Amino acid sequence: MTRHDLVLTPTGVRFGGRILPCSIGRGGITRNKTEGDGATPAGRHRITGIWFRPDRIAARWLPPGARPIGPRDLWCDDQAHPAYNQPVRAPFLASHETLRRADPLYDLILTTDWNTPAMTGRGSAIFLHTWRQPGYPTAGCIAFARKDLLWIARNLTPRSAVIVRP
Repeated sequence: MTRHDLVLTPTGVRFGGRILPCSIGRGGITRNKTEGDGATPAGRHRITGIWFRPDRIAARWLPPGARPIGPRDLWCDDQAHPAYNQPVRAPFLASHETLRRADPLYDLILTTDWNTPAMTGRGSAIFLHTWRQPGYPTAGCIAFARKDLLWIARNLTPRSAVIVRP
């Protein structure tokens, strides 16, 4: 654990000298993550990318390299598919999550290296994203207020990781 890490605590995520309120998976924290269990996986998860809705968030608010989410951007959650736990593009017939959602939850996404390379059934799409409302659980991701997620994205370093203790 370093000063660059985002550390999940009982009161929120500690990062950059702040404690940022967050929500975790409805299944709590687990060491044995499985697809669809609603739990947030324990461990050290490296931040692998930043994706954003350019029609809702200006690129100038984000670090260089942030990737715009387009209408065809999806994330495969089909355990039997070779693209399991990877970004894919529509049209895509296997089970997937749409990244360009009508609601604001995925307006800004920080992807992690959870289950990479993918092992069947270990879970997919563990992101940091905007919460539905304070305290509302996720399907396994860690969710924040938009302003806090933007602040995190702007203050990450290449060494930043998310630390989730069981």
